[in-house]
Amino acid sequence: MGTSRRPIAVRVARGDTLIGPDNGLLLPAAERLGGAEEARLLENERFRLPTVSLSFHGRDIFAPAAAHLAAGVRFAELGGIVPLDQLVQLTIGQARVTAGGLESAIVYIDTFGNVKLAGTLQDLESALGTVQPGEPLQVEIGGPHGRSRATEHPVFASTFGDVPVGQPLLYEDSYGRLCLADNQGDLAARLELTEDQAITIRRPA
Repeated sequence: MGTSRRPIAVRVARGDTLIGPDNGLLLPAAERLGGAEEARLLENERFRLPTVSLSFHGRDIFAPAAAHLAAGVRFAELGGIVPLDQLVQLTIGQARVTAGGLESAIVYIDTFGNVKLAGTLQDLESALGTVQPGEPLQVEIGGPHGRSRATEHPVFASTFGDVPVGQPLLYEDSYGRLCLADNQGDLAARLELTEDQAITIRRPA
């Protein structure tokens, strides 16, 4: 908040309107709802609080705009059109099935040091075939210039308690995303991982 990011509303194919800052987060949500159809700048002062702070746009701009829309204000009244191709785009790693395994990337590291990867269990099984709980896997972690920086040997598990304390595991989180972690440890710190690093998951040679 308080930056140059524009406050926007995005109307999607399903009929919903998404409201927030133009920081790239609304577009993936819009895709889940059929795709963005139109975006408007939240610039009409009638649909915000009289005083807008630099640190609380959720209260001062976004919530009032949403309330006015819910009360029947037309989408076009919020403000001028923002061309969809001018909205901020997020660069999110994508999973790719290859003959050698699943090529992925680190998309997020949580506060516990658990590493969220691009791709789902379905992507992994498209690359490797059915993966059973307890099955060992090989994870190659990319370094500079495409070279492998480290190799881990987690097991595929349903939950942290299925592996000994301190051991790495690959699991499916509550969003269906593949994750790499140490049981009761900080895998990201141990391996000095950062977001966007390349990850390749294979069966052990």
